[in-house]
Amino acid sequence: MVMPGSLRITATTVDPELLELPWDLPLERWPEERIAALPKGISRHIVRLAHLTDHVVAIKETTNALAVREYEMLRTLQRLQAPCVEPVAVIANRRDAAGEELDTALVTRHLRFSMPYRAVFSQRLRPGTATRLVDALAVLLVRLHLAGFFWGDVSLSNTLFRRDAGAFAAYLVDAETGELFEGGLSAGQREHDLEIARINIAGELLDLQADDRLEEDIDPVAVSERIVQKYRELWQELTGTEQFDQSERWRINLRVERLNELGFDIEEFEIRTDDTGTTVRLQPKVVDAGHHSRRLLRLTGLDTEENQARRLLNDLDAYRARLAADADEEVAAHEWLTKVFEPVIRAIPRDLRSKFEAAEIFHQLLDHRWYRAENEARDVPLSEALTSYIDTVLRHRRDEITIVGPATDSLDLGAVEQTDTGSSVDWRDLV
Repeated sequence: MVMPGSLRITATTVDPELLELPWDLPLERWPEERIAALPKGISRHIVRLAHLTDHVVAIKETTNALAVREYEMLRTLQRLQAPCVEPVAVIANRRDAAGEELDTALVTRHLRFSMPYRAVFSQRLRPGTATRLVDALAVLLVRLHLAGFFWGDVSLSNTLFRRDAGAFAAYLVDAETGELFEGGLSAGQREHDLEIARINIAGELLDLQADDRLEEDIDPVAVSERIVQKYRELWQELTGTEQFDQSERWRINLRVERLNELGFDIEEFEIRTDDTGTTVRLQPKVVDAGHHSRRLLRLTGLDTEENQARRLLNDLDAYRARLAADADEEVAAHEWLTKVFEPVIRAIPRDLRSKFEAAEIFHQLLDHRWYRAENEARDVPLSEALTSYIDTVLRHRRDEITIVGPATDSLDLGAVEQTDTGSSVDWRDLV
């Protein structure tokens, strides 16, 4: 698509606001009022985050060929439901006021509530955080490899992280070096990507150590080795062959349950018996991530990360059990959504809702309630735990949303909370 002013734009749809950005200026000279003051990762290219009306876009200057290739690669990964940023457009044929040619720009949508690894921690990286980041990257790499994607530049810097119920979920940001193989990756290609990850992670953590931003008991090399271990464990569980006696067919269901617990569904198995018919060989053929998030979405319409979905489903199942042993799952889910989850989220003062995603807030509230109950040796009502969580935890956490709306007055967390529509929520519904 060629637009007035000779810009050439590649996009499925064009946001009119995108055209109002100062494409006649190099990114390094864009005015501050256009720039979103958000943390961004380290990049070999010039990258800027820019505000549009209701979201933020990331803009990277590169060559036209690389921009088009990465745009198409990200679109393909999205169709494969791989965790990655959403491509928006390629802006080519840029020229400055003097008619000099400027680099092509790749535009992607900034992932809400996401952070580069350097922004996950405020001052110093603690051991537990480093471990969770590497574990999330291992899961991402396995998912990409299952889709036949060779990354070629695996690193913490090329990844965005979102909080996921005490863990992190990782998303690919930079697909510039990636390549997709329809027949899947060879063992050598996977091992090469894994070695790149190990070396890059060690280097990134050593950089933090040199800046005195690592806790003293973190060993960068040992942490980087963890991705190799976690990757291989998960890959074996998802793709490995299991052999058992014909009389032990119950182990098929056990394998499915183990994979479901890891957050994966098995859509296809290959089952073979030996010549005697006494030994069975079982190997997953088609593996799909998102077991818990799909179930939660089906029951409630809530779209969350996998660990968040697992936590919310546990609370939903407990709520259903309190209703009746044989309560209909869908009816119970609707009641839990309208009487528990939604009232909690509406009770969060608006100026605090940008701290975390709604599902993450609910997860943290459940944790807070559990710790209080343990410390005080009593059952803590959810309404009481919510007031305490807001005042002692949430108010003191930094915002992790991309766009923070105007602050509003705190809501009254008394017996009744006024909603946006003026209706009220009875706190007795919060059980």
